[in-house]
Amino acid sequence: MVARGWRLRPGSGRAGVLRRALALAVCIVLLTACGARTASSSVTASPTRAASATSSGSPTATSSAPATPAPDGDWSTFDHDAQRTGVGPAATGIVASNLRTLQRRVLHLDGTVDSSAIQLHAVIVGGRRRDVIVVTTTYGQTIALDPGTGQLLWQFTPSEIGSYRGTTQVTTATPVADPDRRYVYAASPDGLIHKLALATGRQITTAHWPARITLLPQREKIASALNITGPYLVAVTGGYYGDAPPYQGHVVLIDRASGGIAHVWNSLCSDRPYLQRPSTCAGSDSAIWARAGAVIAPGTGRILVATGNGPFNGRTDWGDSVLELTADASALLHNWTPTDQAQLNSNDEDLGSTAPALLPGTSLAIQGGKAGVLDLLDLDRLDGRTGGPGRRTGGQVQQLPSPGSDGVFTTPAVTTIGGRPYAFIADNSGTAAYVLGGGNRLSVAWRDGIPGTSPVLAGGLLYVYDQRGGKLVVRAPVSGRALLSLPAGTGHWNSPIVVGGRIILPEGDYMTHSSSGVLDIWHLRGR
Repeated sequence: MVARGWRLRPGSGRAGVLRRALALAVCIVLLTACGARTASSSVTASPTRAASATSSGSPTATSSAPATPAPDGDWSTFDHDAQRTGVGPAATGIVASNLRTLQRRVLHLDGTVDSSAIQLHAVIVGGRRRDVIVVTTTYGQTIALDPGTGQLLWQFTPSEIGSYRGTTQVTTATPVADPDRRYVYAASPDGLIHKLALATGRQITTAHWPARITLLPQREKIASALNITGPYLVAVTGGYYGDAPPYQGHVVLIDRASGGIAHVWNSLCSDRPYLQRPSTCAGSDSAIWARAGAVIAPGTGRILVATGNGPFNGRTDWGDSVLELTADASALLHNWTPTDQAQLNSNDEDLGSTAPALLPGTSLAIQGGKAGVLDLLDLDRLDGRTGGPGRRTGGQVQQLPSPGSDGVFTTPAVTTIGGRPYAFIADNSGTAAYVLGGGNRLSVAWRDGIPGTSPVLAGGLLYVYDQRGGKLVVRAPVSGRALLSLPAGTGHWNSPIVVGGRIILPEGDYMTHSSSGVLDIWHLRGR
C-alpha cells in the first residue's frame, strides 16, 4: 500500500487557515508488512489509499509555528491499563483553558477502526525516533502512523484477508503493545493473533506465531481488546451479530515469547481446558465480548470476565455470569450469577455486554449489561459468601439503574477524586457519574442525556465520544459540565485516547463493512 501526500483544506471559517497545498519533496520507504513481503513506494498520490491526512484550523505541525509543550508517554492498551480503569496520564498538555486552541488532523485509512488506538512514545520506527499510534481495522489490517504528521509508517495485512474482506466476519479488538515496546499484538478475523515488530510491521512467524485462538473463526469472533498479564497475552472470544451457533466464549492465554497456548478456559464445557471444536460441546453462546475483554485485578493478577447469553448450571456452563479466574486462567475461583439469569438468557439481555469495572481502593466492582441495571459486587464475596464457584445466584451489594436504564455496551472509567471512588458510565441514553459513599453504596453525582461510548479520563478532563451525534464531548469530571464539543463523524464502539497533547479517536461502524475509515487527531499546536 502507498500513502497519499498531505493536503490541507480550509477550516470551518477560522481566519488564518493555510490554503496552499504542501508537496513533499522527498520520497520515503513505507514498509508494508503483508505476510513476509515488503514494498517501497512514494508518499505521492496512488490509486490505493493506505493513509492520507487533511488538517483544519490554525497552522499545524508542518508550519514554522513553535510547538506547544506537552508531557508525553505511552497509551499501550485499551483503557490505558490492564485493569481497564480508563484513566490516562495525569498531565497531557490539554487543559480546560486551551481546549479551544486544538486543531483537527484527519487521517483517511484503508479500513474502519471500530475500536481504539494505542500510542507508544519516542520509539524507533522507519529509522528514527518518534511517537507512533497503532490501530487495527475490522478486517485485521494493523496500521502504524506518526500522529504528529499523519505519515503512514507501515501496514500489516493478513494473508487470508481475501477470504473474508467485505463480509460480516470481522474483528473489533484493540491491539496491545508488549511491555518491551518492541512488539505489538493484533487480532484478525481468521482467528489468529499476530505478533508484529513495532519498528517495521514485520510479522513474527517463529515458534507458534501467529497463534490460533479458535477452531471456528466463522462463528467465534475476536471482538474484545487484547490484554497482557505477566508473561501472557490474554484474548477472549464471542459470537457474531445474530448469535449463529455453535460457538463458546473462552479465555486464551498465549505465551508472548513462543506464541504457544498456555491455558484455555471455556465458559461452556468448562471441564475442557483446551481449544474445543464448538460442535462438540452441547451448549452454545456464553460470549465474552465486552469492549474491555479480560480485566486484570491489581495485586492478585486474577482475571475477571463477564459472559453473555448462554446456559448456566453452576458446574460446567456459565452463561450470563461474572467469573473470576486464577491469574493463569487454569481454574475458576468464583462466580456471580444474577437471580434472573434464565430471563436474561431468554430475552437476549446479555450480562456480558460490558465487563466488571473495579473501583480503586476497594474490593468492589460494577457490572452492567443489556438489561439497564448496574450491580455492585464484592469481589471477596462475589455471590454474597466466600467459597468456590457453584449454582448459587444473587448476592450483589446493590442494584441501581444505568443512565436512562439503557443497556451498557461500554467500559466505565473508574478513579478516585477527593478520596472517593467514582465511576463514569455512558450508554445510548446518556452519561452519568456515580460516587461511592458510606455503607458501600453508589449514588448518582450527575447525569446528562448525551450518549457515549467508553469514557476516558486524562489530564483532569473527562472525554466521551457521542457516536450517534458525531462529536467528542469534553467535561469537567466532578460537575459534569460540558466544556467543549469537538466535531467528529459517527461511530459505534470507538473510544478516544488522550496523550502527549493529542486526542486520538477512530470513527466508523463495523456493520457498514467498509474498506475505508477515518482517524481524528485533535492536537495542540505543533503536536
